[in-house]
Amino acid sequence: MSELALLGGEPTRIKPFPRWPFFGDEEERELLDALRSGNWSVGGAKLAAFEREFASFQHARYGLACTSGSTALLIALKALGVKRGDHVIIPSYTFLATATAVIDAGAVPIFADIESETYTLSAEDAEDRITSKTRCIIPVHLAGCPADMSKILKLAEEYGLKVLEDAAQAHGAEWCSRRVGSIGDAGAFSFYQSKNMTAGEGGFITTNNEEIAELAWSYHNVGRDRRRGWYEHVRYGWNFRMTEFQAAVLLAQLKRLPKLMKKREENAKHLTHLLKSIPGIEPLRKPDYATSHAYHLFIFKYRREEFHGISKERFIEALRAEGIPCSAGYKPLYFYRFLWDEMVEYVQTPGELNLVNTERASREEAVWIPQNVLLAEREELEDIARAVEKIRKYSHRLV
Repeated sequence: MSELALLGGEPTRIKPFPRWPFFGDEEERELLDALRSGNWSVGGAKLAAFEREFASFQHARYGLACTSGSTALLIALKALGVKRGDHVIIPSYTFLATATAVIDAGAVPIFADIESETYTLSAEDAEDRITSKTRCIIPVHLAGCPADMSKILKLAEEYGLKVLEDAAQAHGAEWCSRRVGSIGDAGAFSFYQSKNMTAGEGGFITTNNEEIAELAWSYHNVGRDRRRGWYEHVRYGWNFRMTEFQAAVLLAQLKRLPKLMKKREENAKHLTHLLKSIPGIEPLRKPDYATSHAYHLFIFKYRREEFHGISKERFIEALRAEGIPCSAGYKPLYFYRFLWDEMVEYVQTPGELNLVNTERASREEAVWIPQNVLLAEREELEDIARAVEKIRKYSHRLV
């Protein structure tokens, strides 16, 4: 091994990993069909087809496309009956929108800790935070790994809570052979540029409950009722409708998704094998109940004591210099002061939360590799292991 690239040596990898998003003739054909139809918004054939097909793919009876994963969460919360002043339990280690959607619904996000082995919501910690005001719980299927829904559903039944699955990163993921988004009362997905299927932007709500589906449709369509006239509005809502062009792209993306899912899972298994033999590196566990993992991210834990004590930030800097795309992941949600400023009440101050696993993941452990890396050829993944081993060998140079 040569000198570290960060210190002027040759990078382990110069060739880029596969560019994302993948697209081809299928997307072009669907877009041209939508363009030539002349119907680019409400009532278009592409949107109707995509809503049917994606809902079915996720094992849900009903599906509603919308503008983003963030708005999908907000619409779903409103459709589930979450009201001003209600408490909604969410993991503290997730994207900002999980919290802002709760605040936008007038409710209060209650931050709970995560499991140390999967970084998904800890049902045990969530239970400790349930009060008489708690109305809903949002398990996040982080990185494409299903949360432990058996524990979440048990909590919901015992305390009379609604369950909204945040599946923004989990297209096609399965818990006990049931696809996420069809397990709780509703699910929310994102089709942002980085997601495993994308139209640049877009979101989706899944449910098996007809009443929730109808309410969600109304909220996303300016408070209209399907049974009434176009200018008759029955509730406060928004224009969160998806266009025909986005739906056209997503129809094509959905067709290629199963093949890409298979490749990500196979490559993630191989990368896990490569990395787990390196001291100081521990890939997150794929639990037995995760019969399919979407691997929107490949996450591993970094142990600085095996790398001469260099910080996670310094390790990531070195890994990027070696040509491996990676990031430090989320900051804890309670880190953002502006969230607290928007809450209708403070339940706990940040210092009182005591979310040990969240703190450890964010500040010390978590290293993220994006999903497009898992679409490389199998032998290319060995560059990741070689880069990590190289950094470990020369980590004393980075102290």
